[in-house]
Amino acid sequence: MMKRLLIIALAFCTACAQKGTTGDADIVAMGDPFVLLAQDGHYYMYGTQNDAEGFQAYRSDDLKHWEELGYVYRGHAEGSWTKDCFWAPEVYERNGRYYMFFSSNMKDNPQNDLEVFRIGVAVSERPEGPFVDMYDRPVFDPGYPIIDANVFWDEDGRCYLYYSRCCYKHAVESEVAQWARAKGLYDEIEESWVYGVEMKPDFSGVIGEPQLLLCPPATMDDAQSEWESRSVTCGEANRRWTEGSHLIKRDGIYYMMYSANFFGGENYAIGYATSDSPLGPYVKSADNPIFEKTVCAVQNDSGKGPAAESGSGNDSPASGARMDVTGVGHNSVTYSRDGNTTYCVYHGRTAATGDARIVFVSEIDFRDGHIIVTRR
Repeated sequence: MMKRLLIIALAFCTACAQKGTTGDADIVAMGDPFVLLAQDGHYYMYGTQNDAEGFQAYRSDDLKHWEELGYVYRGHAEGSWTKDCFWAPEVYERNGRYYMFFSSNMKDNPQNDLEVFRIGVAVSERPEGPFVDMYDRPVFDPGYPIIDANVFWDEDGRCYLYYSRCCYKHAVESEVAQWARAKGLYDEIEESWVYGVEMKPDFSGVIGEPQLLLCPPATMDDAQSEWESRSVTCGEANRRWTEGSHLIKRDGIYYMMYSANFFGGENYAIGYATSDSPLGPYVKSADNPIFEKTVCAVQNDSGKGPAAESGSGNDSPASGARMDVTGVGHNSVTYSRDGNTTYCVYHGRTAATGDARIVFVSEIDFRDGHIIVTRR
């Protein structure tokens, strides 16, 4: 049965070219959102804007009203390894400096491949930039295209880099691939997989070999196979994505949130897996997916708070407008200033916004090894 979620009053969206409002919240368009609560007390939001120049950012005091800051990082400069397709930036504060990890195509492309993504790191003295490349090369080169960097510092001080191997030129045999061929849908199915690896403290490289942590199910009777294979079984694409990982540790448990299915389709969705070690093994949750395409309630016309959730027994027009939300995925996590509330930040699409990705915020909690989606 389709899970449902409530867009809380904090729900917002972000766009690089325009900004509007809905209810009492700004609307801006952005994909792969990452929100940092910085030491200066402000929230800073970074994300993918299909920008050939680099990344812009936004600042907020309340997660509702956003000030556009303009470019905080510009790529493909002289001496830079980056070329185009600047995706999925994440910014971390360490010892008073700010480090941006991001994906970009490399200038160096001797095989003339369509995708030569690698992960880089840039540094700034301020969360609003400007960020400057730390090195004239990516953090490391695994020999295949990679995106969606996520960085985690464990309590022992060790630092880990998580990323997704791109689907490009990565055809994988599985029962789903066999099924697609038999149905005449696709000759092969390419997959993206999530890896983790320890990173050097100065981000100049990695320690040891990357470990495969998450990938799509190989068999169709796997409990996760139905939701993680929808892009193939619905005929959206000949690919199965496992990407957009985000690691959180609570009470000794490592929770790896991730997204599956075609990022440009309606079946993009969010699940999670758990482990007792930062490099796994990870076990996918029976709760998956925790966010997927759904019908959501939005702020009611009276301005007295969120409307009743669709399906809650109050479906009259007075309970507020409703909208279909699809393509839900690539999340990050941020926190209230007092640390008592955890927010899941993710993008989705609506009929009104079309292909534009808009950003939503929902409250979540961690209980007994489970991620619980809560609401006000």
